[in-house]
Amino acid sequence: MDISRRIKIRHLEAFVEVARQKSVGRAAITLSLTQPAVTRTIRELEQIVGSPLIEREGRGIRLSHQGEVFLSHAGSGLAAVRGGIAALADVATASGPPVRIGALPTVSATVMPGAVADFLASGLKSPLRVITGENRVLLDQLRKGDLDLVMGRMPAPEMMESLRFEPLYRDRVVFVVSSGHPLAGLRQVGADILSRYPSLVPPEGSIIHPYVQRVMLEQGMTRPTHPVETVSDSFGRAFVRSSDAIWIISRGVVAAEIESGEFVALPIDTGSTLGAVGLISREAERRHDAASFFADILRRRTVQS
Repeated sequence: MDISRRIKIRHLEAFVEVARQKSVGRAAITLSLTQPAVTRTIRELEQIVGSPLIEREGRGIRLSHQGEVFLSHAGSGLAAVRGGIAALADVATASGPPVRIGALPTVSATVMPGAVADFLASGLKSPLRVITGENRVLLDQLRKGDLDLVMGRMPAPEMMESLRFEPLYRDRVVFVVSSGHPLAGLRQVGADILSRYPSLVPPEGSIIHPYVQRVMLEQGMTRPTHPVETVSDSFGRAFVRSSDAIWIISRGVVAAEIESGEFVALPIDTGSTLGAVGLISREAERRHDAASFFADILRRRTVQS
C-alpha cells in the first residue's frame, strides 16, 4: 500500500506537537492524550515511513536527521488541512462571501440548474447569484470584479484580455423550429428558408454571430428577409412556440425541447460551429473558497453530462 495512504492526521498532529514541545509529556497534555498514546502514535509513524524520527538525548528528546527533513513537510501538510477545515467553516456561515456567476444562454438552461441544485444541497451558506445577459456585458462585469466566474462559449481572442478560459465541453449551433412547423420532419431544406420564414438570429457582438455567418456562407443560404436579433432564450422559446419562426441558437439552449420533441433541429450541417464551452475567470486571481467550490461542481456536472 502507498505510504501516504497509511499516514493519518493523528500521526502528523502527534509528531509536529512533540517536535514543537521537545517533549512527549508536554505534547500529550496539549493534545489531551496520554503519554503512552502519543508514544504509540509516533512509533506507528516511524514504522510507516521506515525511519527513526525522534531520538533520546539525555533525559530529553531531539529530532533525528530524518525527523528534521520530515518535519517541514509534515508541518505544512498539517497547516494545509487545518486551513481547509477553517475555510469550510467560513463558507458554511451565513456571512460568507456571495458566489456570483455569469451564465450565457448556452448553459443557463442546461448545466447551470443542476449545478445550483448541487450547491444548495451541499449545505454551504454563501449566497448564490446567477446573472444572465450578453457576453460582452458579463465579461465586463467579470473584469471589474462584479462576477467571480462566467460560464459559456469561449469568447473571441480580442475579448479575452486579462481573462483565462478553461474548456469543459463543446457545443454547436442549430436551426430549430416548433414540431408543428412546415419544415419539421423534412430530410432536406432549401437554402432560401430564412427568406420564407421569420428568423431569430444572434446579433453582431454575440459569441455565436460569426459562427452563424460562416454557416450561412458555407451553405449558400439566402439572408433572412425579416430577421429578429436577440440573445433572449425566454423570448426565443415563446416566439418559436407561437409562430413559424426559425431560431438559430446554440444547441445547449434548446437541448431539452429537442429531446422532448417540442422543437425540431433542421437538417443543416452546422459542424463548423462546434466550439468550446467552459469557465471564464480573471487571470492571476485566486477565487474565494465558495466560488472555487461552485467551479468544481460545474466541472463535475460537465464530465457527467
